[in-house]
Amino acid sequence: MIRQTVLLFGPPGSGKGTQAKVLEQRLRAAHVSTGDMFREHLSRRSELGIKIDHIMRNGQLVPDAVTNEMVRDRLLRPDVALGTLLDGFPRNIPQARWLDIFLAGRGYSIRGVVVLSVPRPALIERLKGRAMKEGRADDADEAVIRRRLDTYAAQTEACIGFYQSTKVPVHLVDGVGSIEEVTTRVLRSLGN
Repeated sequence: MIRQTVLLFGPPGSGKGTQAKVLEQRLRAAHVSTGDMFREHLSRRSELGIKIDHIMRNGQLVPDAVTNEMVRDRLLRPDVALGTLLDGFPRNIPQARWLDIFLAGRGYSIRGVVVLSVPRPALIERLKGRAMKEGRADDADEAVIRRRLDTYAAQTEACIGFYQSTKVPVHLVDGVGSIEEVTTRVLRSLGN
């Protein structure tokens, strides 16, 4: 049973994962990150990991059918009973429609959408820093970083308008500042 679902949007490097880890405790909701799930498959060299390796290295999105199935399986696990923070999903309008149908089929809806806003130059610097600090290959190549940011702008930003049109509360939050400052802004936007 998913009591609340909060979607975290923002381009790569905006702090979604960092905020989700903090908000997971504050909102008592499971952090579900498609990026983390994909990276886990890559590190295990699972069948899915082998299939998506070249896609992710080129900064492209994994096909919707693969992503939707992975998210469906994750949202059926018991640890999401109190709530879910979806980080990195949906990434396009077809995925957003799929998620709405999936949640509605279980009698649930989306509590809110949080959009972390960070200027592009700051995103590039954050991603380069993350590549060095965490050894993330998907953040090491500036051409791939720019392609990922362009893909976000072309596909994922459209989800924000989609949710606004469905009357789901969409909260634009300044993602620049300390982790604590951004967390405070996010919680205020959600009414916590």
